[in-house]
Amino acid sequence: MLLLQRLFRKKEADPRDALRPLYAQIVATARQPHWFVEGKVADTIEGRFEMVATILSLVLLRLEDDAEQVGSTALLIELFVEDMDPQLREVGIGDMIVGKHMGRLVGALGGRLRAYRDALSVSDRAAALGAALVRNLYAGVEPAPEALSHVRDGALDFVDRLTAMDAETILAGGIG
Repeated sequence: MLLLQRLFRKKEADPRDALRPLYAQIVATARQPHWFVEGKVADTIEGRFEMVATILSLVLLRLEDDAEQVGSTALLIELFVEDMDPQLREVGIGDMIVGKHMGRLVGALGGRLRAYRDALSVSDRAAALGAALVRNLYAGVEPAPEALSHVRDGALDFVDRLTAMDAETILAGGIG
């Protein structure tokens, strides 16, 4: 009888489903070619991860401004983890250590959140964000000034666009 109940019970909706369009837009924004061409972000697995982590961080920071969105930010991070897990397996990380790597990735995201939050909270946010991008996105290797300017200014424009949007628009995936 229990088996039949499980088979015919209505499946509960995944609360992350409503945020999948937003996460898809975050990834699409992070994969725009200009970051890698004009911005000279490394077009590698690490570089692409860093771009997704950067754009995701900026969206999460905007949603932090709205106390009602705490649950949404947690669900977005879950979508990030859900996305990264098969990516790790694809590059050969085995089941035995994938959890350890996922912990590192989530820790790295937390570090990006702190760095970008701190950078965006000071009066000279352009200089502070530029320094944070060099440390994180460029792994400590300063790119050509025009490349750094391109990414920094693009990120600041993105932050300004997010700031002008209401949370509902963002959550619906309207960041593109």
